[in-house]
Amino acid sequence: MTTGHWSLDDRLERILREVPFEVPPGTAAVHVKLSYDRSQGVLDLGCGAPDGFRGWSGGARDEYTITRDWATPGYLPGEPEPGTWNVWLRLHRIPPQGLDYTLDITCERVAPPEPVVAEPPHGERPPRRDIPDIGGLRWFAGDFHAHTVHSDGSLTIAELAELAHGRGLDFLAVTDHNTVSHHPWLGKIDRGIHLLPGQEVTTDRGHANVFGDVGWVDFRRPVDSWHDHADRAGGVMSINHPLGGDCAWLQPIERRPRVAEVWHSGWWDRRWGAPLAWADAWRDDVIVIGGSDFHKHGSDGLPGAPTTWVLAEGSVPGTDTVLDAVKAGRTAVSAGPDAPLLLRLGDELLALDADGLVLVRPDGTRQVVRGERALLPAIDGPHRLETHENEVIALCA
Repeated sequence: MTTGHWSLDDRLERILREVPFEVPPGTAAVHVKLSYDRSQGVLDLGCGAPDGFRGWSGGARDEYTITRDWATPGYLPGEPEPGTWNVWLRLHRIPPQGLDYTLDITCERVAPPEPVVAEPPHGERPPRRDIPDIGGLRWFAGDFHAHTVHSDGSLTIAELAELAHGRGLDFLAVTDHNTVSHHPWLGKIDRGIHLLPGQEVTTDRGHANVFGDVGWVDFRRPVDSWHDHADRAGGVMSINHPLGGDCAWLQPIERRPRVAEVWHSGWWDRRWGAPLAWADAWRDDVIVIGGSDFHKHGSDGLPGAPTTWVLAEGSVPGTDTVLDAVKAGRTAVSAGPDAPLLLRLGDELLALDADGLVLVRPDGTRQVVRGERALLPAIDGPHRLETHENEVIALCA
């Protein structure tokens, strides 16, 4: 057992700390339990091993188990190799008087049985919207931000997939915090929806999603390295909820990603123009996506609130085709899967279920939409639909 005390000075000096421990040969399971007064502060929890990253659960868990065949969600199963391991502790919230903690670490020669997880029943998907294909490309509905029990979400991957499928989504990015433990499971879930591998690279000064099967992105390194990692591996990095309260983007970065989660479920009053103003200031060719940031029922938005539409190849979405569409800027965002929608069809715009809304063009000109299915002329640049009270209803590249 290890006991200690973290001070506010410790946090300011170095926020991520490592507590080393030895794993002897023949170990079948490593178990770590963290104890502290949660009413006083927050310590984030993770694990590093001689061979590298073994998991992260942040403040969502106080303990984890790692065995050869299974691990606590958020952590990577695999042989517990002998040598020096480290408990990672991020001093997320430390009060002025400091915070006492205890670590109880055990190395067991017999692995405990894997917990049994029940599968949710499979339900129906709502009918697809009548949207025309364009040059062999098809519009798919999705969500680029959601969490499971592999970080601080409440649903299993299968439960989340079932929920998103039932809301009419074609794809969903599963973006658990600072881990890729969920990635091996995504392709095994058959719920009629494509699960896109992602990870929310999470720090105290901003969050970014990295999409694609790109391996673990080291959140401890400078932000530009995250972008470089994504580029090298063929992935995509986006800035998350840049105006999101204590999760707002404050990180220094030399090369600004083109993709940004401008529409987040936290944009409750869409008459507030700050997200659009931020996007204009970020870069003049920003690619807008949206994310619900779903964690649990009653918190954040449901999957697809907002919905991001991508114009992609194929009859069903895949990771590569969805990311190719994003890289090309073929995106649109609506408040939900069945909400009013604005899509670019070459030199025209298709406004669906938008009768009486106002089309706002990049040059500032405005036009009232007439009819539930209207074709309107487009110019270069982003367009949007608003109410007569300037509430944003839909965005289109």
